[in-house]
Amino acid sequence: MSADRSNPMDEHAVLVDANVVIYALGHAEPQRTRCRAFLEDLWSGTGRGYASVEMVQEVVHHRLRRGGRADAVNDARDMSKLLIVLDFDHEVLERSLELIETTSIRGRDAVHAATALAYGIETIASSDPAFDGIPGITRVDPLTM
Repeated sequence: MSADRSNPMDEHAVLVDANVVIYALGHAEPQRTRCRAFLEDLWSGTGRGYASVEMVQEVVHHRLRRGGRADAVNDARDMSKLLIVLDFDHEVLERSLELIETTSIRGRDAVHAATALAYGIETIASSDPAFDGIPGITRVDPLTM
């Protein structure tokens, strides 16, 4: 499912970083419980959860290292039903490269931030401080909520 960029996102739109989903699928506590609670709040209507295509790929990559292919694919498909997956296109690519040039963010995180910015999403849920200081982005950390 793709979002329409002509419709600005509201203050309840949240781009979810891979670490939130990875923690929610994992066994480490208290990360698992806190990230699951955060996602359940999103799904219950307190906000709208979004994902970059790269975030889904990152979760699949992680899950493949931890288990079987079927589980990794099923987790990705389940996640894609619960979060609105946003397109990765040339605009997102260019924004990610600009962020890499002008900030300290790197690689996949730059793609996540660029996706949020391209779609007008101002909030990223992540325990990763790499998103701090990105102009136009506010990070919320489910582990500290």
